[in-house]
Amino acid sequence: MIDGVKVKKLKVIPDERGWLMEILRCDDEIYQEFGQVYLTTAYPGVVKAWHFHKKQTDNFTCVKGMMKVALYDSREESPTYGEVNEFFVGEKNPMLISVPPLVYHGFKAVGTETAFFVSVPTLPFNYDEPDEYRLDPDTDEIPYDWILDKSKKHG
Repeated sequence: MIDGVKVKKLKVIPDERGWLMEILRCDDEIYQEFGQVYLTTAYPGVVKAWHFHKKQTDNFTCVKGMMKVALYDSREESPTYGEVNEFFVGEKNPMLISVPPLVYHGFKAVGTETAFFVSVPTLPFNYDEPDEYRLDPDTDEIPYDWILDKSKKHG
């Protein structure tokens, strides 16, 4: 596991009315602080990658569908410098992933349906000075192959 990355298996609590799944609690070991909550989606086979943050930690999960999440440790001082982690997260494997600053991350919707991604970063998005640094999904700087479908828009 990349140094500083944490995962939390999420528990689904079903009953006759439906089900509940807690994603992040302020008393979780993984919790740091609250910035905002947002939802984004990816259509089947679409890759949203690569980016990192200098200040914030990202905490995210897939609540509908499935996605492949990849992380890359570009921190030269890190004991896991150069490592790649890959996770399959979503309805079939509910998990929260916490990504520290300076670790590149991205995801790809896998399967045949739109994937719904919920993120709880530690800082709110700053529209004037975004804490977001990007590389193209097929960059040579990261040793990872998303197997891009060239007929789809990625990034």
